[in-house]
Amino acid sequence: MNYVRTATSPQVARVVDLLDRAYGGDAWHGPSLTESLADVSAKLAAARPLHDMHSIWEIVLHVIGWKHEVCRRVEGADPGMPSEGDWPDVKSPTDSHWASAREELENAHRRLIAATRLLPESRLVDMVGAHRDRPLGTGVTFFAMLMGAVQHDVYHAGQIVLLKKVASEMRD
Repeated sequence: MNYVRTATSPQVARVVDLLDRAYGGDAWHGPSLTESLADVSAKLAAARPLHDMHSIWEIVLHVIGWKHEVCRRVEGADPGMPSEGDWPDVKSPTDSHWASAREELENAHRRLIAATRLLPESRLVDMVGAHRDRPLGTGVTFFAMLMGAVQHDVYHAGQIVLLKKVASEMRD
């Protein structure tokens, strides 16, 4: 992909900055999504220290799917569920598959950033979908959807930090 490096407007540039901070660092709230994943092995990613919660790996696959879906919407597609599904299954928990999932997360984020940079500022107030559907994330403006993507990374970064802490305490 050929990524455009400049945003089309100051408002879009602010959105891109917030997406990048929540995903990649220098976030006000604490560890970004990638910072929370920095020391996660495939074994830890696949573990279920809390049996009623998703694993770190499942969270990563979920985030990838929603980054792709938000990107599709920004690029002009009708809203839908992520093509990968809301909570994709971990196929085979190997080191190489974990490295691939981490790479796909990075690629999904870069694609979302590139698409958002091309978004005309006037589209930030356009509606996503015809009616409000909270699970699908429709019936809000593009700005609200993109801020939701920021919040999504923050929320799941927090979950990952907590899952790592629980797993560490179970080992001790």
